[in-house]
Amino acid sequence: MDQQVTMQKSIDTDPAAQSQPARRATLQDYVQLTKPGITMSNLMTAFAGLWLASYGYPNWVLAIWTMIGTALVIMSGATLNNYYDRDLDKKMKRTQDRAIASGRISPLKALLIGIGLLLVGLVVLAYFVNPLAAVWGLIGHIFYVLIYTPLKRVTTLNTVIGGISGAVPPVIGWVAVTNNMDPAAWLLFLILFLWQPPHFLALAMLKTEEYRAGGIPMLPVVKGFAETKRQMFIWGAVLIPASLLLFFYSSVGYLYLGVMAVMGIIYLVLLFKGFQLKEEDELPWARKLFGYSILYLTVFCAAIVVSTMLDNF
Repeated sequence: MDQQVTMQKSIDTDPAAQSQPARRATLQDYVQLTKPGITMSNLMTAFAGLWLASYGYPNWVLAIWTMIGTALVIMSGATLNNYYDRDLDKKMKRTQDRAIASGRISPLKALLIGIGLLLVGLVVLAYFVNPLAAVWGLIGHIFYVLIYTPLKRVTTLNTVIGGISGAVPPVIGWVAVTNNMDPAAWLLFLILFLWQPPHFLALAMLKTEEYRAGGIPMLPVVKGFAETKRQMFIWGAVLIPASLLLFFYSSVGYLYLGVMAVMGIIYLVLLFKGFQLKEEDELPWARKLFGYSILYLTVFCAAIVVSTMLDNF
């Protein structure tokens, strides 16, 4: 009850909730509320986990329901994250025009949409997939909305904590098929967990001044670029062997092993170069590294799909 009262007070005192929207919300506003880019990248890893558990021969009906349920849970998390961060979004230039921050979508409406998406997504996973998939969906959602989102305001560890929720989608894909937490499922979780700090810290370097203006204690803001680069290298150095271990605990073949070994070496070289940079070269390096981290994840998922398919052809 106290939580509901606090939430209602937050809604009542929010200027966006009290004022008339500058213009009516469009369909695009509602789509952006769910952060479609983040949703799609997470669905990519969920599909890779499902494909791997299926040895390249998925039950397509099960796969479709898994993707739908997972997408709804992720979209819910993104919507509730936008709801919670609406005051911060007003302080940063790149987020000031978001639909809640600008008043086009009321906070209460966003809250109801987020809760609705979560409930439908969990029902889809529990009923059409299996209860374990729904449990993992809920775990990821709790870590993202109730733990990572509030902690983003108070600790530099927010990136690490957020990595837990980001590591859940491939696990949902895996347990959708197996209904069991095998070693490969834990490895998929570990790989995605380790991938995220270098990726998001590179973005944090690029957006340091915006985070500083918003009062968000991201690592580059609090500790500076030198410490950020050091931690990025450590996370990347552990990621590489973890990604190769998947070869020994799943149906991926030698194509995966070779491709990810090469991708890992390139990643480590790029991360190491960060220690040798002049100050004026740090942001271009961070931009390059951010782009490569996206490529690394895409190739990782593609290598799982292609290698599993070829190895079981």
